[in-house]
Amino acid sequence: MAMLNKQKAVQLFLRIAIALGFLSAVADRLGIIWGKSVMVWGNWENFLSYTQSINPWLPTAIIPAVGIVVTALEIIFALLLLVGFKTKWVALFSGCLLLVFALSMTFSTSIKSAFDYSVFIASAGAFALSVLAKSEE
Repeated sequence: MAMLNKQKAVQLFLRIAIALGFLSAVADRLGIIWGKSVMVWGNWENFLSYTQSINPWLPTAIIPAVGIVVTALEIIFALLLLVGFKTKWVALFSGCLLLVFALSMTFSTSIKSAFDYSVFIASAGAFALSVLAKSEE
């Protein structure tokens, strides 16, 4: 019984950490919540510029759509993780999204940026959550 409680605690921690990571990134690109001194992007235009830089193979014309889709997915995944809805699947999709981010950062800039922003770790945490949640859903 104690092991089950520990597993539930780990699941809850992962759900909250991944969700807040997504929401923090969204808040940053929209220029809200965080003070200007701690923002990475700070506004939508800077975020789209960064999106283009890590996806140089994509046509510039579709970058705004990519930015909108990614932002929408991060918001949706975050909310679903916070309420615990279909955690196994949402965590799996979150892990895939984060892995795409990490690989895009790696191939377009360097692996250092993906490590500095802990994107591989976040992806691994999401995949771990999907496995932990599997037994319950």
